[in-house]
Amino acid sequence: MARDTAPQKQPTEAQLREARLKAALKTNMARRKAQTRARDAAVPEDADDNKDSGPGRPEQES
Repeated sequence: MARDTAPQKQPTEAQLREARLKAALKTNMARRKAQTRARDAAVPEDADDNKDSGPGRPEQES
């Protein structure tokens, strides 16, 4: 017995666009997660002590 399969329909422009956007979003999220992991790994643990000081803010004296 042979199986009858319907021919595949070509996706519409909207479906193609949605697939492209979905792939781009997935890549961007992966890149941003990797950047966040790299930043977290590069920051020393005692760096949180100076959160309030920065450009435009005076140094805090303890």
